[in-house]
Amino acid sequence: MTAVARPTPGARGDAGTVRGSGDTRVDSRDEVQDREICMAAWDGPDNPSGAVAPPVYQTSLFAKPTFERFVAEQAAEHENPVYSRGTNPTVAFLEERLALLERGEAAKCFASGMGAIAAVLAGTLKSGDHVLFVNTVYGPTLELAEHLRRFGVEHTALPDPPADIGPWIRDETALIYLESPGTMLMRVLDVPALTAQARRRGIRTVIDNTWATPLFQKPLTLGADLAVHSCTKYIGGHSDVVGGVLVGSREAVREVFYQGHQLFGAAMSAMEAALVLRGLRTLPVRMAEHRRNAAAVVEALAAHPRVAAVHHPAAAHGPDEALVRRQFRGYSGLLSFELKDGSFDGVARFMDALSLFRIGVSWGGYESLATSPQRPGNGDELRARGLPPGLVRLSVGLEGAEPQIADLERALAEV
Repeated sequence: MTAVARPTPGARGDAGTVRGSGDTRVDSRDEVQDREICMAAWDGPDNPSGAVAPPVYQTSLFAKPTFERFVAEQAAEHENPVYSRGTNPTVAFLEERLALLERGEAAKCFASGMGAIAAVLAGTLKSGDHVLFVNTVYGPTLELAEHLRRFGVEHTALPDPPADIGPWIRDETALIYLESPGTMLMRVLDVPALTAQARRRGIRTVIDNTWATPLFQKPLTLGADLAVHSCTKYIGGHSDVVGGVLVGSREAVREVFYQGHQLFGAAMSAMEAALVLRGLRTLPVRMAEHRRNAAAVVEALAAHPRVAAVHHPAAAHGPDEALVRRQFRGYSGLLSFELKDGSFDGVARFMDALSLFRIGVSWGGYESLATSPQRPGNGDELRARGLPPGLVRLSVGLEGAEPQIADLERALAEV
């Protein structure tokens, strides 16, 4: 775990207003600071060669010159390299960058996003505790919550976010877990309102911020205690590495380090950290392109006669539009839409007709992907989960909006 000094955020100015692809205004101070954080070169007294990329410390352990020093560093293994399951200098540099980017005090990287989520849920909760999940949350997160019922940890899931979560908070509620935008339907939560409500009750809040990345939403500045990311997605960005990170206060991250990271062993390796660092350097440039392409795809799908609805914060209207503009500085490329033909055959014909969009899980890489929760005869199950039939999820990649839209239109013609 790397602890860093929280930077003083720059004046936000109009940074909360999402720009269109043709907007040429000067970047806000926050955006300039974020770009500097992402692109920072390896530096320090232990870098006599002037290498701009950090060395990959491909080692399992770190020997110490004296037993006294070994004992002292092992006693604070969250900040000293002793064994790479705990702290590794390459991973620590990535943790420093991600903590700064999220405006947190400390960060801990994991072997996967689920490793980070498991460390929080299974590592810090005890029998008798209750978790409240708000919004449509990543499926495996809820599967883990179901598993934890065996150990006396209960939960309530609110996939359709209510205006007031108060009635669902119990005396035993120890954690409120948010995802905004939510999985599949991309609904946006009023994060400051929810975290303020939790804080008044002394309840910790965790938010999955993978969709927005730290560039477009900073939940810790909105009141959340911990932010979790799958680094596999946009932060890595090249579909060649799996990883996760948890960011928050020094105290909260240290607790997770000892109770959920060291004991569960979901450690990120030095090589994986180097790959994520490579992706981080181009994150601002890539996210700008994802945003431009997704905006064009959303517009094209919304106007298509065979599409019933499009789900993406850029398509928000009415009260949600003001909320989106307050909380987000931009949009990522993950969206969903509903085919008017909501049958499994209709979805299958659309998916099979795609060429540029590949059929596959995950998202946030350079390539465009498509998937759907639709299965033969699972209409009742989808409705129980609050998902409409004919739902297709798209991860809009970096190929360019024109070929992406052409591919979607060809496939829609087959439905």
